[in-house]
Amino acid sequence: MLEDIKTGKVNCVVTKDLSRFGRNHIETGKYIEKIFPYMGVRFIAINDNYDSIMNDAQVNHIILPFKNLINDAYCRDISIKIRSNLEVKRKRGDFVGSFAPYGYKKSKEDKNKLEIDEEAAEVVRSIFKLYLQGNNAYKIAEKLNKKNILTPMDYKKESGSAFYTGFKKNLKSQWTHMNILRILGNPVYAGTLVQGKETTPNYKVKKKVKRDQNKWSRVENAHEAIMPLVDFLTVQEQLQMDTRTGTAKEKVYCLSGIVKCGDCGANMVRKTVPSGKRKFIYYVCGSHKGNKDVCSSHSINAVALEESVLKLLNHQINNVADLRKILEKADHAKISQGEMGVRKDTSMPFGVKEEKKGRQAVRKKEEIQKYTRLRMGLYEDYKDGLITKEEYLELKEIYGKRIQTAEQMLDAMEVELAFLADGERRECDWISQFKKYGRLESISREVAVFLIEQILVYEKKEGERYPRIEIHFKYADEFQDSLSIVKELHGKMEGAYGENE
Repeated sequence: MLEDIKTGKVNCVVTKDLSRFGRNHIETGKYIEKIFPYMGVRFIAINDNYDSIMNDAQVNHIILPFKNLINDAYCRDISIKIRSNLEVKRKRGDFVGSFAPYGYKKSKEDKNKLEIDEEAAEVVRSIFKLYLQGNNAYKIAEKLNKKNILTPMDYKKESGSAFYTGFKKNLKSQWTHMNILRILGNPVYAGTLVQGKETTPNYKVKKKVKRDQNKWSRVENAHEAIMPLVDFLTVQEQLQMDTRTGTAKEKVYCLSGIVKCGDCGANMVRKTVPSGKRKFIYYVCGSHKGNKDVCSSHSINAVALEESVLKLLNHQINNVADLRKILEKADHAKISQGEMGVRKDTSMPFGVKEEKKGRQAVRKKEEIQKYTRLRMGLYEDYKDGLITKEEYLELKEIYGKRIQTAEQMLDAMEVELAFLADGERRECDWISQFKKYGRLESISREVAVFLIEQILVYEKKEGERYPRIEIHFKYADEFQDSLSIVKELHGKMEGAYGENE
């Protein structure tokens, strides 16, 4: 329309009312009072009884800015209400995005709820599985492209979504390592909905700006998870590790990123040294490799290390299996809390944690109540002249921040308590992790990342044939908790039946 006005094709603009022409009072006034008169264009707003060539137009020019201001204020009020409503939905765990994440679809009954899209979800599961097996993001993308699997963007279009992006260049897009990393790092696949990462400064500025992470809306168990939580968390740990490989290497080594120097804490680097027709593979301290003055080499043969780790892994798996049998026997013996003062549940470590977390939640609630009372009493202190206005405002802000922090921590505790209270999730998942592998004949990347926290290699001392290694298994706290309960159980049984029993 503006182009037609400039070329002289249009000399009159008619709108239903002023709000239909514009709700930015500055821009609207600029056009009506300056641009249109300069270009000889007549402007008519029917419901507002305004016509720029009528005799009473000058009188209406006085009222016009007020009407535009009211329209602008109305627009701002609507924007605030919409933002507030969206924030409430996000905190409630409702999905407010335009398109469901890849692997999910919007529920037909409730568009704010996500349901698993099985076809896409299988691709997501395969991505996580391949990564846990040691494939890097580049190789996973390459495998998906070879199988002609549709990318998230093409899949949305194939499904009938009116999805558009300005980044698409080819007729058919390709999987890239960035696609893979985005999927691997997205907590939505573990059932957690994270929203509100971006916003706009106000309703007039459409440019997106990043929000601080503490302002994001994060709701656990908002929908059905595609990946088990333990798998997702294990992947996040691997993403933080330094597991770089050469371009020709398809998979990372089974212990990449797990072996560390026991003295300086740096990653141990795998090196291959050819000697004639043979190759010697060993690990050395990464700090020593970069600067020999920082740390000693801590050199250890890779084959010997992997054999030692395999032996200790099988030993730990046997220990966990024996512990499981003891807990099961305790359950079959029907040792109830009323008779023996211990739990019958085979997931007793979770009961201990649940009780401990419950006490922490109670203390956190008391902390919130304390600071709420203190903040409410500040105004009375200010009125009575006990504190100045500056002190009142400063203390009010301090107490407000403490209440907010305590509430966030309480929310996290309540989520964890709900998780622990779920009967299906209380079946000692950590024991199952060890039990499912049975006796190992070799170490795979998947076994290493699920069962081992880190491996520390110490410098070989004088007189020692091999360096000392120290393995920190995952779920060490749970294992110790279970041992404590078994010891307590043993003591209770001795007290009840006598030592001969």
